Amino acid sequence: MRNILKKTGLLAGLALTLGGVASCSKDGDGVLLFSIEDDKALGEQVAAQTDSTFRTKGQLLEPGSNPQAYAALNKIVLRVLNSGKLQYRNEFPWDVKIIKDDQTRNAFATPGGHIYVYSGLIKYLDNETQLAGVIGHEIAHADRRHTSRQLQQQYGISVLLSLVLGNNQNALVDVASGLGQLKFSRDYEIEADAYSVEYLNGTNYYACDGAAGFFIKTQNDGQASPPEFLSTHPNPGNRVQSIQAKADQLNCRNRTAGSDDFNQLRSAL
Repeated sequence: MRNILKKTGLLAGLALTLGGVASCSKDGDGVLLFSIEDDKALGEQVAAQTDSTFRTKGQLLEPGSNPQAYAALNKIVLRVLNSGKLQYRNEFPWDVKIIKDDQTRNAFATPGGHIYVYSGLIKYLDNETQLAGVIGHEIAHADRRHTSRQLQQQYGISVLLSLVLGNNQNALVDVASGLGQLKFSRDYEIEADAYSVEYLNGTNYYACDGAAGFFIKTQNDGQASPPEFLSTHPNPGNRVQSIQAKADQLNCRNRTAGSDDFNQLRSAL
């Protein structure tokens, strides 16, 4: 505990001296004051609160209550995680939870690699490659530490440090409840799209433009109210072009992966 308090005190002092630098940095170029261990600690706190919130609502699908769904989903997630392209594959715990809400088409990740996928998104998508692309995008937000940077910009370093120590329950509830609607900068979205392509390419299994398939599907549907994932991830048309251009560079668009695990996942829900 003494080491934790000492470390937190040092970080807090650093926040006071560098806070102006972070606030004045360019979009997508914020100075992240958190260490990897802080990312993991913050992620544990936020994930625990997220679990509690959705469990209270009866919307958290517990892994033990539906092992078939989680066995199928974990196969998809592990292919992406084991692509050899992640920066913090071994440092972050990396787990995935399903939120039972068929009306919400969304996915998000906490700092430290805790991933949440809504049943509405799973049931909306057409195939496994699209789901892998979306999951790859969310993994990138955690692995490239976009989520921590965006939260630091939104809440400030002192609030996040209080969450790491478990000293600010009200703020923790606020952060956890808003994580699914966290608006990332344009630079972060472009980078997450690019890394989704890299991750899927590294699987040697999925066509690496899977995320583009999701955007194309929503555009073709022409819905008046776009899915939550799109409402916080703007400019789908330009992003489809960028994703496909990078996939063409890597020559990995033409793979035809099966959807056995995806179909088993959907059937189990």
